[in-house]
Amino acid sequence: MTNGKRRLWMAGIAAGGTGAALTAVLLIGSPQDSDDDRQSTVAERGQSVMPFDLEQTTHRFTPTKTGGVQDVIADQPDDAKQIGLIRAHLQKEATAFSQGDFGDPAQIHGDSMPGLTGLQDGYERIEVRYQERHEGATLTYTTDEPALVNALHDWFKAQLSDHGDHAESGH
Repeated sequence: MTNGKRRLWMAGIAAGGTGAALTAVLLIGSPQDSDDDRQSTVAERGQSVMPFDLEQTTHRFTPTKTGGVQDVIADQPDDAKQIGLIRAHLQKEATAFSQGDFGDPAQIHGDSMPGLTGLQDGYERIEVRYQERHEGATLTYTTDEPALVNALHDWFKAQLSDHGDHAESGH
């Protein structure tokens, strides 16, 4: 659903024998509506940060004992354009994250994104490795500190939730 869209139920109720109708309008929101709104907002913000097309790519987040693995792949393995855009973006992010710059995720997901503060504070103790793969690229995050592993796992969960159908869990 798009931002602000809610299910709208309209019920016409016949009034007396005059044939006039009384229309009752009920706005009914569900928890799914707010998730859909959040995902739409994240997708809109992502367009200004991520050069690849979310509709043609998938994020995969795999937590590990020492951090996690983030893959971004083209849905069509022969889509050279999306693969090139993914690789350029993840190379840039690997450099930025290694320097404590998590501005892009904050711009997309918000400053209060789970795990973000921990990653910003502990970036010097997290190794971020970039690697190309046939259909895109991978960032691998490694740390010896349990608190930073937890921050990475929280950060991955938030991205899974926020990216909706554009993301999947790797485990």
